[in-house]
Amino acid sequence: MKRSLTLVAALALVLAGCSTTTPDASPTTTSTTAQADFLAAHDLDGMDAQQIIGHLDRMPVADRPTELMASVRAEQLMLAGPDQEVALPLEDNEFYLSIAPYVDQTHECYYHSLTTCRGELANEDISVRIIDDSGAVLVDEQVTTFDNGFVGFWLPRDIEGTVEVTHDGRTGQRDFSTSEDGATCLTTLQLDA
Repeated sequence: MKRSLTLVAALALVLAGCSTTTPDASPTTTSTTAQADFLAAHDLDGMDAQQIIGHLDRMPVADRPTELMASVRAEQLMLAGPDQEVALPLEDNEFYLSIAPYVDQTHECYYHSLTTCRGELANEDISVRIIDDSGAVLVDEQVTTFDNGFVGFWLPRDIEGTVEVTHDGRTGQRDFSTSEDGATCLTTLQLDA
């Protein structure tokens, strides 16, 4: 019975990772020792939530762990394995926005799944400009998308703005919000000629 509940919890993480709904993130209670053991078992020991997000998002797709589900929420990183769930808090003033621009194909997503979400433009050079509603330029960079087709940015919490991406003569833009119920996964930014 316990194994069935764990599989249901892990499946819920996967579905929440690439979905259009905004499911509530229920806190997971885990002892410090159990949490450390869980992180060590997945080669994540010694890393905080921000470091784990960076590590997993940049990992080559072929090397991504299939037994680990990792979902980025506005205020925490949810990790689930076959027998355990762990919730790691994010910094109070930081929000991770993962962006997968596309030309032809995309998927619906709300909370970015670091181990399962894939975007169309993997390992491509793109120009990203992120501006908040006050007009402040938060990001203006040439970057290369990760092997999963995404690129992620740490932004201030509780702001709204616009993301603009240019690639190979095509440009697209979308609004975003880093509120506590904001999406951490932006997959609706289509690049038009």
